[in-house]
Amino acid sequence: MRGERYCEVLLVSVETGEPVATVFNSYPLNDCPETLWSQLDAQTIAAANNASLALLNGPRFWLMNDAQKANATPLPQTEFGGIAMYRQASVNIGSLANRSVPYIPYAVDRSALFTYNTGERVYLLTAPDGATYVMQTWSAQKDPGLTEAALTDLGTRLSLPAGWMYSSRILSEPLVVDTRSAPATVLQDNFENSYSKTTGG
Repeated sequence: MRGERYCEVLLVSVETGEPVATVFNSYPLNDCPETLWSQLDAQTIAAANNASLALLNGPRFWLMNDAQKANATPLPQTEFGGIAMYRQASVNIGSLANRSVPYIPYAVDRSALFTYNTGERVYLLTAPDGATYVMQTWSAQKDPGLTEAALTDLGTRLSLPAGWMYSSRILSEPLVVDTRSAPATVLQDNFENSYSKTTGG
């Protein structure tokens, strides 16, 4: 799973007065081919699906080695511009608004178990209160030239708020982020890389 590329389409609609986004994800159906992804048009997708708005999120790349969903059930499948995707979830648009603000944590109910294997390098943000966030996906949206190898020195390029620190290390034992029974706390940096709060910290 680690290093695999994916992308998302989010269809936003207003239900019972609250904006809600339905999230579609290309993983593990395909690697979101750039030739197809680059041709997608958000306005066309929104109109074709009777949505108020469509958002394109990607390409992104996984950093965990394994992800397991609690009580996993078969997911509906569709396609956008030839890219097959699973319908993963519906989320309140308020969470999406928070997601666009770097270094602001927000809650996501994803009921999942993420595992980073022994010997892998992990990339960490440490908040002023000591909470640690591990990078779960890195993004090529803000910097198309960004590579996983460049993440080790990413701290020199981040616009970190006062008191925040960026670091990386090689795992001497597996790192598990378990959010099967409680919401995950996540955030993004100013390159739109996403992080999960470690459940031990």
